[in-house]
Amino acid sequence: MTHRIAILGTGNVAWHLARALENAGHIIAHIYNRDAQKAKQFGLDYFNASTGSSLNLSEINADIFILAISDDSIEEVASSLSLPENAILCHTSGSKPLKVLGYAPTENIGVFYPLQTFSKGKKVDFENIPICIEAENRFILDALRALGDSISSKTQEISSQQRKAIHLAAVFACNFTNHMFTVAQSILQNQEMDFELLKPLIVETLNKSFEIGPERAQTGPAIREDLKTLDLQFDSLKSDPELAEIYRLISQHIIDYYAN
Repeated sequence: MTHRIAILGTGNVAWHLARALENAGHIIAHIYNRDAQKAKQFGLDYFNASTGSSLNLSEINADIFILAISDDSIEEVASSLSLPENAILCHTSGSKPLKVLGYAPTENIGVFYPLQTFSKGKKVDFENIPICIEAENRFILDALRALGDSISSKTQEISSQQRKAIHLAAVFACNFTNHMFTVAQSILQNQEMDFELLKPLIVETLNKSFEIGPERAQTGPAIREDLKTLDLQFDSLKSDPELAEIYRLISQHIIDYYAN
């Protein structure tokens, strides 16, 4: 079934989701941003899309409205909307519950959360991205499942509590990990070396974590309780007290985890 979809937001998630949905045969009917110029610029890629900064969307010819905006804005925007009769409204947040849409002008509410890190211009394979859906009634759930199935082979029903845990786990597995890559890159660059040097190590670490499990895949001075190496590396970070403390805390956490 082809849907006419309104995308509220013009950030990373909106950019990728709009393209994936259009490629699946759906029609991107409207783009909203509180900055009308940003909405207009985003909408240039979609022939059928109207654009605007008004939250009165009652005359927009769309049946699914997707809130792909910052978590802190969802409740305010949802409660200020005017929508067509029988329209479905869903948000794409990993950390916000379904009930954040409780003040929206429709009972047809749901969650459509693609579990992936998105950056504009960087292609992703939506076919293998988990789409976490949630709704309070079967009609909305089935509609969101069909929408998810049109772009991914991994659509699944996930509760708000489960999605909250997934998002927290993703912060550790993705966001914190990537920041550690940034730290590692800086350490190497200070010695005029390239981050690419670590690629085989990083790839093997990820592959091994999925092959044998991250707990068994752990290596390094902390799990060995190699205190001399730990002290030496800690001392080398003393010019950056915050980073030295991060090193100490993570190393101690590894030691304590495997001691139990």
